[in-house]
Amino acid sequence: MANVVLVTLFGLLLRWCVSLHPYSGAGKPPMFGDYEAQRHWQEVTVNLPVKEWYVNSTSNDLLYWGLDYPPLTSYHSYLCGILAKRLNPNFVEMHTSRGYESYEHKLFMRYSVFVVDLFVYIPAAYMFLCALSSVSPRKKYGKMEYISLMLYPGLYLIDYGHFQYNNASLGFFIGAVAALVKGQDCLGSILFCLALNYKQMELYHALPIFFYLLGICSKQGSITGFMLKLSKIGISVVLTFAIIWSPFLSDTKVLLQVVHRLFPLNRGLFEDKVASFWCSISVLVKLHKLVSTTNMALICLLCTIVCMIPSSLHLFINPTQRHLRYALVNGSFIFFLMSYHVHEKSILLVAIPACLIFSEEPFMVTWFFITSIISMLPLLVKDGLTVPMIALTVLIYVILNCVQSSTGFSYSKPPAKNPFWIWMRRSFQLSLVGFCFLTVVSLTVTPPSRLPDLFPVLLSIYSCGHYCLFCLYFHFCQFTMKYSKNSFTKLKMQ
Repeated sequence: MANVVLVTLFGLLLRWCVSLHPYSGAGKPPMFGDYEAQRHWQEVTVNLPVKEWYVNSTSNDLLYWGLDYPPLTSYHSYLCGILAKRLNPNFVEMHTSRGYESYEHKLFMRYSVFVVDLFVYIPAAYMFLCALSSVSPRKKYGKMEYISLMLYPGLYLIDYGHFQYNNASLGFFIGAVAALVKGQDCLGSILFCLALNYKQMELYHALPIFFYLLGICSKQGSITGFMLKLSKIGISVVLTFAIIWSPFLSDTKVLLQVVHRLFPLNRGLFEDKVASFWCSISVLVKLHKLVSTTNMALICLLCTIVCMIPSSLHLFINPTQRHLRYALVNGSFIFFLMSYHVHEKSILLVAIPACLIFSEEPFMVTWFFITSIISMLPLLVKDGLTVPMIALTVLIYVILNCVQSSTGFSYSKPPAKNPFWIWMRRSFQLSLVGFCFLTVVSLTVTPPSRLPDLFPVLLSIYSCGHYCLFCLYFHFCQFTMKYSKNSFTKLKMQ
């Protein structure tokens, strides 16, 4: 317990240190950045009726950071807006507060993220620690996952630096997985619905959880048991959605407008230069010139679903909590690589599930952590977060190496001189050399005038290659893992 407290306090300290650095769009009119987006949503929700939150009007210009997340995000913004208005009405004054920047407001916004960590993310991480420890005969399981959940820098670089509330949706997601690991399927379904209704990007995790729950239902032994289990889960999901969406259900036009805002096709195939499959091949094939926006979105949807079917069906046949955790990583990778309109920050939706299998795959997950952080380099440099990004990347590498060494799980030594792992170790070393080179060049060399995005493109392609490797590896792990209904212990690969 003492170790858990120390890890928690250290994680909070690192978060607060990051918060001392700049945020997205600081002092950059007219749109500023994500910090202003979150503040503006508080302004909109606290000053307008619920049915006008997602509707374009003279009081709500959707071209200026219009709400584009599900209702739970809006309710959160509303609560923050109420508190902001009581502290200082200028924080959320309609229209005149645009671009509001002050030390007091920055402190308020930073604390608002801190509170979500204290009341959602950290309790969820601890829930997962307890859940995994309770089903594992080996003490290390759960502890390593908790350490990675608390110390993975990518999350708090974005939430406390760039400025967002990913800790809310991801906290609900972690809580959902913890409940499912404990066999509390209805609670897990409700918590995942909360995650999905906070950020629609939780669709990254939806298919594995759906097939896992369907597989659990199919293992009930009888049609009656199947229908009873399915009904309980279905009622939990429907009631949760109905409660959250109730303010918008009475007006069909408003409801459709909310849905339209959640899936804006006009924002393009990807955001900036991102390490996705589509962004990487766009260097050779200009897809936006060959395929219409609507057709491209359909192609992405089809490719994503097709690529996710093998992992999902395997999970349906083998619905164990261990298969679930691997399937969540695999599904997230597929979604990131193949889906429509991917942002570099979306790699967090892969990183958090990867935290949940850290004890199983310390070497590969640590390698992925480093890749995921450096892949966000262009975004973090733009936000003035270069120093904390580099410092925290080195720190997480050292910490995880030390912790694993002390528990006998050091990834610095290939297991049993296995030729495959010796090759992977060498690949890891070459990978770090490549990332160091691209980082240094990106920060110190001016690109050619005719290729201004040269270094971000090279970094995205290089990172995409890594993600494809990780995706294939974790798929292999899931498919070769023997099914064991009641056993958690480390099983041999076939």
